[in-house]
Amino acid sequence: MRTTRLIGAALRRVTAGFTRKAIGLSAAAIVAGLLGASLSPTSLRADAMDDVLAKFATDKFADTEKGIQELAASDVPTGPAMLDALASNQLYFDPATKGVYLKDAAGALIAARTGAAAEGVTEARLKKVRLNNSVRAAMQTAQGALTLMSPDPAKRRSAAETVFKSRDPVSLPLVQTALAAEKDVKIRVAFEHARAAIIASDKSQDEIKRLEAIDVIRDRGDQDAASLLSSIAAANDGRVKASAEDGARAIQSRLALWAHVQNIWYGLSLGSVLLLAAIGLAITFGVMGVINMAHGEMVMLGAYTTFTVQEWIRGHNPALFDYSLFISIPLAFVVTGVIGIIIERTIIRYLYGRPLETLLATFGLSLMLQQAVRSIFGANNREVGAPAFMSGSFDFGAIAITSGRMWIIVFAIAVFVGLLMLLRVTPFGLRMRAVTQNRRMASAMGIDTNRIDALAFGLGSGIAGIAGVALSQIDNVSPNLGQSYIIDSFMVVVFGGVGNLWGTLVAALSLGIANKFMEPIAGAVLGKILLLVFIILFIQKRPRGLFALKGRAVEA
Repeated sequence: MRTTRLIGAALRRVTAGFTRKAIGLSAAAIVAGLLGASLSPTSLRADAMDDVLAKFATDKFADTEKGIQELAASDVPTGPAMLDALASNQLYFDPATKGVYLKDAAGALIAARTGAAAEGVTEARLKKVRLNNSVRAAMQTAQGALTLMSPDPAKRRSAAETVFKSRDPVSLPLVQTALAAEKDVKIRVAFEHARAAIIASDKSQDEIKRLEAIDVIRDRGDQDAASLLSSIAAANDGRVKASAEDGARAIQSRLALWAHVQNIWYGLSLGSVLLLAAIGLAITFGVMGVINMAHGEMVMLGAYTTFTVQEWIRGHNPALFDYSLFISIPLAFVVTGVIGIIIERTIIRYLYGRPLETLLATFGLSLMLQQAVRSIFGANNREVGAPAFMSGSFDFGAIAITSGRMWIIVFAIAVFVGLLMLLRVTPFGLRMRAVTQNRRMASAMGIDTNRIDALAFGLGSGIAGIAGVALSQIDNVSPNLGQSYIIDSFMVVVFGGVGNLWGTLVAALSLGIANKFMEPIAGAVLGKILLLVFIILFIQKRPRGLFALKGRAVEA
């Protein structure tokens, strides 16, 4: 027994001294504890376990921090649970007996020494183990170390990121052991970054190794790496300082370039939304010269069609949920297309050549449609779920690409190409283009211009409906959905050239990208105002937009 006590005292002195050899032995103990097959209480000597747990019962921050370090280096079976309890402020000690206890998920007290229920112990006589910033930092490091060898890949990667941020030298041997055993390529890279962060930050390491570690961190290339290199440069001098400063500058330059790429991506995403919202308006405005203020409500009706389809699927056949958008697209086109034809036949046909009356009539109609939707579905936002293939994201360089936005861009391109083919290769498209270019001559050639007007208005409304299907994935489905896009849609159509699909495409993407580049400089509201001023000035010089197209509105 005396020999055991002497060994225990020697170990405590070594741990308190924080020498390099002690750090290596401590980390090796962590590896042994994590890789060992037996985690029973008998695998650790009773007096050594008591020595570790006693540090949590002194009510001193310094002792608690040492206890955390020794806990991570031991094979105490309740170690991970104790750290989790400490993190959630659920770790207790008995001032009289020095026993340590934790609460489980059900709120029951568990003895940290045995992992069994604490019989005869009441919470009233216990005190919580206190935390401060230093203890929290040690706790996070210990939690990261304990999960470096976890069988769960996500936990191992998360632990590697934790070690990268903490850069605790105690974790270095464990990181090296975990790196040697790791098979997953991405997690190996995370371990390499964690090891490099520790070595680069440790002034006791060989300078050559620190410079090599700085190169590894620079290759990581994200903002965390730049911040780490900046802190290393501020705390060192000589070659290490110069290399860290060069690395931080290189990362910041690369991140600035990727920020521009991200703005372009966001701009394309916004442009695709504007294209979907405006392309139907380009048809009705271009062919018929009708200022349709109810166009946004067609978008809104398409979104509510998607909501209705998903509600029916949830109630009758949940297995079809991932196909809900494919079902909603033709239904939304038909519903809004028929409504558009009815509007044209009952209201618009009597107002041709009277733009002010048309504007007022369609504005009043938009209010009626909004109120009708409120009466049927309510005024609150409605939930429209995303299918599995539109969920999640993936990394491209230093930016994240969301699957939903990517598929909306693909969908917008598909709608544009499909509409272009419809106008180019079908008899209906030929007649519609003829009416656009010269209505009186088309009528003289036998084309029923009234029928073309109705079908064109229905086509534009139908496309607005399928735009609503896409917008339901990125915006709130509410009666006011269309109002958010009607002004932008008119801006796109006028800027691109009335009735010209290619002009609509170029204008939508140009305005989307310009808006995203101006937001960080001028803000979202002021940026949109500046774009509006630019379009007004542009129209003064080119009244027909980027790509002029002759039509009835121009002839008038």
